[in-house]
Amino acid sequence: MAAPGPGEYFSVGSHVSCITCLGQRLQGEVVAFDYPSKMLTLKCAPSSGKPNLSDVVLVNLAYVSEVDVISDRAETPPPLASLNFNKLVNRAWAEKEEKLLQAYAVSAGVSVEGQQLFQTIHKTIKDCKWQEKNIIVMDDVVISPPYLVDNCKGKDGSALSHVRKIMFAFKMYFSLKYHFKNIYSSAQKYSFCQ
Repeated sequence: MAAPGPGEYFSVGSHVSCITCLGQRLQGEVVAFDYPSKMLTLKCAPSSGKPNLSDVVLVNLAYVSEVDVISDRAETPPPLASLNFNKLVNRAWAEKEEKLLQAYAVSAGVSVEGQQLFQTIHKTIKDCKWQEKNIIVMDDVVISPPYLVDNCKGKDGSALSHVRKIMFAFKMYFSLKYHFKNIYSSAQKYSFCQ
């Protein structure tokens, strides 16, 4: 059967198989179906191969050549899992704060390298913030422009040592990335690299 006609729906929990306009065969359990937009959500076997995971695929039925219902769900689907609203609100608030930190750095005129260093440190140590163009880590360590390891100051101790290790690894990665980017762009000038 092609896309469902008027009044036709896919039941949640049914197993369907479809062929996309690119010839790809998708098979899985119906998680949701929106009739007005003709969007079908399928829970498919994991592409990672991990048995406890599933791939969730959104399928626009306007771009499907064939849909077959393998098995229809006879009983009522189980109720949806309840959502922890407080956890969602906290996550949204944390994301908003993260974006505000990034926006502050851009508006303060911090270099791209400084912004990337901040993000790298923030992945490991959440207690870091901007103070004008300086990065403050755990209220103990101050990193000032041009964001070199020598510009990392604070009380001697494990915090300063840890931040310096992160900065050193970041600088190594950043310089290698820049170096290979330059090699690649200069190699493109020669015909044997094209």
